[in-house]
Amino acid sequence: MNVIIEFAVSVLILLGAVFALLGSIGLARLPDFFTRLHGPTKATTLGVGAMVLASAIYFTATQPGVSLHEIAVMVFLFITAPVTAHLLAKAALHRRGDRQPSPHPSPASGRGGNGDGRLFRSGNDCPLSLRERVGERDEVTQRQEEVK
Repeated sequence: MNVIIEFAVSVLILLGAVFALLGSIGLARLPDFFTRLHGPTKATTLGVGAMVLASAIYFTATQPGVSLHEIAVMVFLFITAPVTAHLLAKAALHRRGDRQPSPHPSPASGRGGNGDGRLFRSGNDCPLSLRERVGERDEVTQRQEEVK
């Protein structure tokens, strides 16, 4: 086998191993779900992609014909990893959506929802309806008009 091909395969394997290690460390060390999701989808995908590319180069150089199996795996990996990460992130946003502060300001806290920065009634895990939130803002508008 050619020295240049051996060097390219070695560099790709080392590069892939470094990216896979960094992605795995990110998965273990980062604080919340969304940042932990970033490590495996970016770094580990590049790492595994580099190793599969090294494998494709090696088997293309040592055997007759082009090694299409590794290329198919690499294309599948680069298509499915971002889609999976996107779906996981959307599911996580959907699950935590009712527990996040409302973007609409509230008179009591200036943040949102029912004055404590959340969209929940006090002492209850039932989300405030849109009508209740709009009603709060209508009361505020009436108070402001009375002051004028």
